[in-house]
Amino acid sequence: MRAGCANQYPLITGIPQLTAAASEFIRAFLGISIPEECIVPTVGSMQGCYALDTLISQLRPDRDTILFLDPCFPVQKQQSRVIGLKVDSIDIGDFRGDKLRDALEQKLQKGNISAIHYSNPNNPSWMCLTEDELRIIGRLANRYDTIVIEDVAYLNMDFRDPNRGKPYQAPFQPTIGRYTMNCVHLVSCSKIFSYAGERAAVIAVNPDLAHRHFPALTKRYNSDGQFMRTLVYQILYAISSGVSHSVQYAMAAMMKAAAEGKINFVQNTHVYADKAHRIKQIMEKHHFRVVYDKDADDQPVGDGFFFTFTYRNWTGEQLLNKLIYYGVSAISLVSTGAKREGMRGCAASIREDQFPALDERLALFDRDYAPAEE
Repeated sequence: MRAGCANQYPLITGIPQLTAAASEFIRAFLGISIPEECIVPTVGSMQGCYALDTLISQLRPDRDTILFLDPCFPVQKQQSRVIGLKVDSIDIGDFRGDKLRDALEQKLQKGNISAIHYSNPNNPSWMCLTEDELRIIGRLANRYDTIVIEDVAYLNMDFRDPNRGKPYQAPFQPTIGRYTMNCVHLVSCSKIFSYAGERAAVIAVNPDLAHRHFPALTKRYNSDGQFMRTLVYQILYAISSGVSHSVQYAMAAMMKAAAEGKINFVQNTHVYADKAHRIKQIMEKHHFRVVYDKDADDQPVGDGFFFTFTYRNWTGEQLLNKLIYYGVSAISLVSTGAKREGMRGCAASIREDQFPALDERLALFDRDYAPAEE
């Protein structure tokens, strides 16, 4: 900043320091190679998702639907609808392992799916797709020539594996990038570096997809129709004309430090798992239960940034309307596309000094409502 970069517009393609650092960061923690020219900064993954949806909606006119692996972050579906894309979904909680193959293929056979979108770990359930499940998705993406948008906002935050998070060492974050070339990764700094307020992320496109040409893009923009160039110069440039220098330099510094082992972001973010574990203990003591409680192979879902809960057999809306009177808030799972009723809680939203208050308020809630339900 002292050198005067703030009086110059930032490169729409990203400053070289950032694209180089992001490429190394992805190699270090996902174990895949994405070259610098296939990486571009965005104003958070929200903008990245919006730009990708816009582009993908223009690739093939006969593919007008994005398939979400629900539950999902509600605004991502809202973005699709704003653009004019239709949305379809599969509740991943009901289709784990080999069941996922049949459920996905049934959707893809229709020929209208332009992309598959998911987060891993999942927001809001915190279920985690396994390498076997990602292999299934990847093979079907190849067979049906479907693009996969992988949101790794919570990269390496499946804290059940204590060996995660060592740069350039397995086990890496599970990723679709090992099983298909038709994929794009959204890598955000909001959670992994606790940098949400600065809106910092990158889109990393598999090089085969990045360099692919689409006739519909050529016709629309009178260009060569290349995926990456269209994404950067037509879509992102029209949305924001670049990401601020200060954010780009900060992202570059954090990603570089993490890849060099100077920042242990997995250890730093473990506080969310600790908080989630304590919140669940308090809730279960007062007869609340976790909604999405099982992960693949019937393993208990891990503790992390988000968790789901319900009380007795109430709908999420009923529970929301009652809890608010006790000073407890969350969002209904219905808004996330979940097929199960309940609510999403956020471990980051509670301070250390608020745990006793949570215990007291839920005790009062349970005192007032348990007798009527038993």
